[in-house]
Amino acid sequence: MLRRLQQAANLLGGGLFLILFVVFIVQIIARFFFNKPLPWTDEAAVILYVWVILWAAAAVVPEREHVVFDLVWNSVNMRARQAMRIIGNLLVGGLALVGIPASWDYVHFMAREGSPVLGVSFMWIFMPFVLLLIALVIRCAWAIWNAVRGIGLEAELRL
Repeated sequence: MLRRLQQAANLLGGGLFLILFVVFIVQIIARFFFNKPLPWTDEAAVILYVWVILWAAAAVVPEREHVVFDLVWNSVNMRARQAMRIIGNLLVGGLALVGIPASWDYVHFMAREGSPVLGVSFMWIFMPFVLLLIALVIRCAWAIWNAVRGIGLEAELRL
């Protein structure tokens, strides 16, 4: 089931990126070949870019592929790594958890505003940020659970 969910998340992320690419190409063709810039392409590209980046960070990119500073991690023993993993994920996951209600309130508040050209509700534009926070809480809880069990504490460098 988790594999199917990951495949669906990857498919959605790839689809969003493909749509962003198509909008970008339409924008280039309209502007440089027909000398008729289309205002909706600028706005759609920005909205899609926000969605692609936040969706990828939340659901597509595996934890081991995120940017890490592993100089200290690789120089300490397993107990220190376990403590670092638990404390780090408690901080990140805890802050994300605390931020969800206020972020949701803001996103919900922005439902009354629409984008200037397409008229898309800002609630839908900013929604992936709330999804990112929820995904962070889930990922951090899972990382803490694995750290308590001693899983994933080896050196992260995989060549």
